Amino acid sequence: MNVKPIKTEQDYMEALERLEVIFDAKPGTKEGDELEILGILLEKYENENFPIELPDPIEAIKFRMEQLNYSQNDLAEIIGLKSRASEILNKKRKLSLEMIRKLTDKLHIPSEVLIQAY
Repeated sequence: MNVKPIKTEQDYMEALERLEVIFDAKPGTKEGDELEILGILLEKYENENFPIELPDPIEAIKFRMEQLNYSQNDLAEIIGLKSRASEILNKKRKLSLEMIRKLTDKLHIPSEVLIQAY
């Protein structure tokens, strides 16, 4: 096992190549341990160098509604009035703290996504 920190893009590419070779390693084996450590190192490098930004709050609501086959009426049942749901979806009204709590609870959208400015 020759595991080292991933500091450069070259290190990253080499780590990915090695990951492909040992991908099916059994847990508890030498290669299985190497796979686990390599996965942690790759994740750290990717989080630092290729961060994924959180989605727009309203787009996240629309996406989740689509996944659940919800209509604007369904959203209105969660946050209150139908007109309020329309205003939210058209970005004419900001989400209140109470709406964020309800959306997190009912649609399972992380509050970190919903509290962002838009």
